[in-house]
Amino acid sequence: MTKFLFAYHGGGMPDSEEEQAKHMAAWGDWMGSNSAAFVDMGAPTSVAKTVGSDGVTDGAGPNPVTGYGIIEADDIDAACTIAAGCPVVTLGGGTVEVAETFEVNM
Repeated sequence: MTKFLFAYHGGGMPDSEEEQAKHMAAWGDWMGSNSAAFVDMGAPTSVAKTVGSDGVTDGAGPNPVTGYGIIEADDIDAACTIAAGCPVVTLGGGTVEVAETFEVNM
């Protein structure tokens, strides 16, 4: 099995308590139905800075990461199938960037 990074972009918590509960339930259902695939359930992200050769700037750029997770799947297509059900996509209007990871022996 190969590991894949899910980088969540967009989404967010709705304003009303009722909508927040709906979103949290959707996350619980999605992660629960895919619990065997998750190596690291991940977490939302917060304040960001960008580090480059010209120094450090506030912010994360035009499409900031709002959270992450790590799964194992047979291939990237299987990982994308799992990502398609993510509440960031289905409820939040955001996207999930799916990237294959690999081991580096040093």
